[in-house]
Amino acid sequence: MAGMDSEEQLKELGSTLSSIEQVLDLDGMRREIAELREQSADPDLWSDQERAQKVTRRLSYLESELGKVEGLRQRLDDAATLYELAREMDDAETRAEADEELEALRKSIQQLEIRTLMSGEYDSREALITINAQAGGVDAADWAEQLQRMYLRWAERHGYPTEIYETSYAEEAGIKSTTFAVKAPYAYGTLRGEHGTHRLVRISPFDNQGRRQTSFAGLDVVPVVEQSDHVDIDENDLRIDVYRSSGPGGQGVNTTDSAVRITHIPTGIVVSCQNERSQIQNRATAMNVLQAKLLERKRQEEEEKLSALRGEGTTSWGTQIRNYVLHPYQIVKDLRTGVEVGNPSAVLDGEIDEFIEAEIRWLRQREAA
Repeated sequence: MAGMDSEEQLKELGSTLSSIEQVLDLDGMRREIAELREQSADPDLWSDQERAQKVTRRLSYLESELGKVEGLRQRLDDAATLYELAREMDDAETRAEADEELEALRKSIQQLEIRTLMSGEYDSREALITINAQAGGVDAADWAEQLQRMYLRWAERHGYPTEIYETSYAEEAGIKSTTFAVKAPYAYGTLRGEHGTHRLVRISPFDNQGRRQTSFAGLDVVPVVEQSDHVDIDENDLRIDVYRSSGPGGQGVNTTDSAVRITHIPTGIVVSCQNERSQIQNRATAMNVLQAKLLERKRQEEEEKLSALRGEGTTSWGTQIRNYVLHPYQIVKDLRTGVEVGNPSAVLDGEIDEFIEAEIRWLRQREAA
């Protein structure tokens, strides 16, 4: 919008917001909100806890999204009034206030526009994230734990509920692996570009000679399964182990063998759950995680078949996606989009929206090509 005056910029932003409103179908959102409010008022709803939580989460999400769009429209009108007031009063302070609001509106509308790019089959789903320590020994285990915190902080910043299903702690420090859910609509579409290997370069706090260490952690993002999904799992293909849940340093958090690990023998996929007190509940949650991973595997295989028919290369992108360098200089750089941030501390505290938004645009362009 360089070179445009304030009136032209407001008009341009208003046009962009109108396109977003059309894609999001605000009238449809209002109808669904009315239906969900009616369902939530039914006293029998809570007899089915899972359905009740799904209804209330969906209602809360839609009300928030509608409020966000309507709020932006109101702010655009208010900004126009503020500019008019600044002109009438010839007031530099009011003009500066209007300029500040215009820039804030531009960023907010740009962020909202990102949502309209998520049109994949599973993009609207909640997300299951699995992080595994890779090469790098104790530093890699510590790095995997830092990544877990980064995504949990990101979710917290956005008000997205999370649930940790399983964490396998390393002996000295950090974690071997973890699986957790981000329970928000479009969490999968938002985070799927984070799938891949994340590389950390730093002076190792675990090396008594203070040498620089490179360590790696792998991130897997899959959509949560829904009742309409069809994933056949033969019980004969499963090996189910039960074990005692444990915390850092081997400290027991549960006195019974209630944690469940399921191995899908044909694919080698292993899932675990230890957050519930009941072995039955842990098994049910682990099966849901397994279904999600098998569904994603099936989706990837179908994409690869289509690509082969079209004569294209593989659809899977390179595994290493982002470098986090803390020494000898400080930078976080995405290897696909080229986005760089010179404040790794903020990134590791969950400020990753700039990377995520660029990934969504990158994935959309790639899929449209």
